[in-house]
Amino acid sequence: MFSNLTESFKNAIGKIRFHDDEKALKKATTELRKSLLKSDVHHKVVKELIQTVEIETKKNGIGKDSFLLALQNELIRILTAEGNQGFVFASKPPTVVLMTGLQGSGKTTTTGKLAFMLKEQKKKKVLIVAADLQRLAAVEQLRQIAEQIEVDLVADEDAKPEEIVKIGLQKAKDELYDVVLIDTAGRLAIDDELMDELKRVKNVADPDEIFYVADAMTGIDAVRTASTFKDKIGITGVVLSKFDGDSKGGVALGIAHQVGVPLRFIGSGEKMLDLEPFIPERITNRLMGAGDLEGLAERTAAVIDEKAAKKVNQKIKKGQFNFNDFLEQMEQMKKLGSMKSILGMIPGMGNLAKQIGDIDLENSDEMRAIKAMIGSMTKKERENPDLLNNSRKRRIAAGAGLDQVQVNRVLKQFKGAAKMAKKMSSKGGVKEMQKLMSQLGNGGAQGGFPGLR
Repeated sequence: MFSNLTESFKNAIGKIRFHDDEKALKKATTELRKSLLKSDVHHKVVKELIQTVEIETKKNGIGKDSFLLALQNELIRILTAEGNQGFVFASKPPTVVLMTGLQGSGKTTTTGKLAFMLKEQKKKKVLIVAADLQRLAAVEQLRQIAEQIEVDLVADEDAKPEEIVKIGLQKAKDELYDVVLIDTAGRLAIDDELMDELKRVKNVADPDEIFYVADAMTGIDAVRTASTFKDKIGITGVVLSKFDGDSKGGVALGIAHQVGVPLRFIGSGEKMLDLEPFIPERITNRLMGAGDLEGLAERTAAVIDEKAAKKVNQKIKKGQFNFNDFLEQMEQMKKLGSMKSILGMIPGMGNLAKQIGDIDLENSDEMRAIKAMIGSMTKKERENPDLLNNSRKRRIAAGAGLDQVQVNRVLKQFKGAAKMAKKMSSKGGVKEMQKLMSQLGNGGAQGGFPGLR
């Protein structure tokens, strides 16, 4: 997600090779300044960051460690704004959130993503209120999203936005919902009519939070519009949408500092699960190539069934992992988010995440072939792959629309993966896995920065 920025920091740090070398520090900061400006980081933020890093590095003695520490501390400071981080629940439910933004910013989709995250990861009862009656088909889009993620929706195209909000809030109170997300109207540009409607909805909703959804691909314009919404409506947080489409990524680095409200979430893909909380310390670690194991652990704990995981682990140790287990694990993996996002949270794996790009494992040709093959198996064959002789393989290949060579290849890969998993679950297996990951991460030591591994 932050590969370009991480590469910029890495290149700058590489310029400092000796202690007390002021020329090297100048080269490093010049390199960093150019890279950050190219990445769409606002010039004022860049100037402030460079000045502070230079002063702090000289104060502690010029060297890689002091430069690294100064850069890390300054990044955390710039990424932090006064207010809540992530999602904070009200002391008395329901927590009411007003979702605001311009037309085309991804506000409606982001509302669905946030509802999905709260339902799946936080195990909360969520209600969505469709109060965007300006854009054609906005209510229908939200209805489809709500059905997809299995979250309740309050909608009525013939009512006024304030009336819909009142109905939604009463329903939330009567039926004990934990969270109410209100999708409000947006326009192509900020105007008085839009702001007047938002103010009326705000007065009725009396929200605990007001999130502004900003399109990351608009760059510095996202900062300007967020500032305007803050002045006119009073937002408490920013959500950056379409961040996966912004190859530069610089807007994330300065928006909280410039607008003066926290960046709360980042939308990193098209799927409902592609939304991440923005925690400054964790994001700094990722920017510096050190990953975010804490965030990965939280996400995993929220979606992985602990009992089921232990059961599978026991089967792996005994060499009894079968195709039913494989399908179950794939379903669990889908809940974690994109492979690129997951790898970006593992220290030293940033380069591999960049190489993988936006690969969709679930919908790849290989995965479709495997699912078709498993679908052509009997219950006993799924549970015991050793039963698969040549006649069974021919039948499975015909049923899946594959040839027997493809079936044999998949079975060979499956058996190899099962053996590898069994080996990794044994004593010393974790060290072997770390060694493998280090090699995959483009040389291990090159994957992160010294002092942070």
